[in-house]
Amino acid sequence: MKLSFYGGVHPDERKEATCGKAVEPLHEAPAQVALAMSMHVGAPCAPVVQVGDQVTVGQKIAAPTGLGAPIHASVSGKVVAIEPRPYCGGGMMNAVVIENDFQNTFGSELTPHPDYQKLSPQEIVDIVREAGLTGMGGAGFPTHVKISSGLGKVDTLIINAAECEPYITADHRLMLEQGERIIEGTRILMQTFGLDKGYIAIEDNKPDAIEKMKSLAGNGIEVVACRTRYPQGAEKQLIQRITGREVPPGGLPAHVGCAVFNAGTTAAVYDAVVKGKPLTERIVTLTGGALNEPRNVVVPFGTPMEHLVKEAGGFKEEPDRVLVGGPMMGIALYDLSACTIKGNNALLCMTRAEAAEHVENPTCIRCGKCVNVCPMHLTPVYMHLYTEKRMWDEAEHMNLLDCIECGSCNYICPARVPLVQSFRMAKFEIRTLAMKRKAEAEKEAKKA
Repeated sequence: MKLSFYGGVHPDERKEATCGKAVEPLHEAPAQVALAMSMHVGAPCAPVVQVGDQVTVGQKIAAPTGLGAPIHASVSGKVVAIEPRPYCGGGMMNAVVIENDFQNTFGSELTPHPDYQKLSPQEIVDIVREAGLTGMGGAGFPTHVKISSGLGKVDTLIINAAECEPYITADHRLMLEQGERIIEGTRILMQTFGLDKGYIAIEDNKPDAIEKMKSLAGNGIEVVACRTRYPQGAEKQLIQRITGREVPPGGLPAHVGCAVFNAGTTAAVYDAVVKGKPLTERIVTLTGGALNEPRNVVVPFGTPMEHLVKEAGGFKEEPDRVLVGGPMMGIALYDLSACTIKGNNALLCMTRAEAAEHVENPTCIRCGKCVNVCPMHLTPVYMHLYTEKRMWDEAEHMNLLDCIECGSCNYICPARVPLVQSFRMAKFEIRTLAMKRKAEAEKEAKKA
């Protein structure tokens, strides 16, 4: 429609194992859930329940301590522990552990608003905040903050249904089976921003979803078929594809008048506003060659990954690696007792044949292929060199913080250099150094 984005790659889609499988409930609900206090960008939440409390589905069990979103119980039952548990993002994270009573008693404090047209933008923001909505495409940014920061600035609303990452089919099935939730959520967001039009972007490798959503869209919503190319679903690339606008380095979509919401997040907006339902569960794709029965399932947050492996029939062979998310941006699991959070859209169990070849002591050969595919116009080859030498200022000068960690450079690298891992580490070091310098400057200012 407008402009294609620069760079990108065409990895094998490998969606055939689950794209035709309808979403199902779990065969067996987890006996216990551990709800991590960090399911979002920002500081971890603080529990508002105590060990021994009885809780219901949708009851608030943790409140944000800064930037964040509240967390709600995903099952009904008894709080049996508040303690650190293995975290899907690595390390340990404080969690509220609930023993499931299998009654599924619902107890949300939210009020349903089927007549949402009467609500003001601020009232919708308040509902979204209290419902605990975050970006469900993986980023985990609090949805109410994204909406609030765009009020009065946004002239273009884009619903991201591209689902460009290989293997994952959660949003695809959501569109086919529950597309009405996405459409109504889009209209709620259009009303909030005061817009007469919204776009739903879908990659053209999902013709059935495109047809379905077009049949539901109606006036004011345009379904856009985007040429399949990874990372089409990255918000800055999607903005360029739909509007032709380019988000500047260090900028946000609102800086160019755009707001982008994942399809799952949009459906959750509908649930919160119209149904009065907090975010307590989501569709997760269980896939990969190492699983016996790949599936799409509805998973309550806090479900152990080992329970999901069991739901998919267990391992038919020892996996080479297990990832939360897809093969390009997913995070490797070190412990299957880690539990799901709001941003987990897939559990990928890869065989050795599926996984990228491991290379001992990978060495950059200066081929420049990573530069050609970087959708952010960065130079990964130099960013990696500076990172190796721990030259953080120089790495930052190369705009390393603009890296979206899409993995295109990793995918194309013939030497199998772990570029994304390198950049993640560099970002941490750069931010740590910046905080240290700020603290030192403040200390000197006090002395003066």
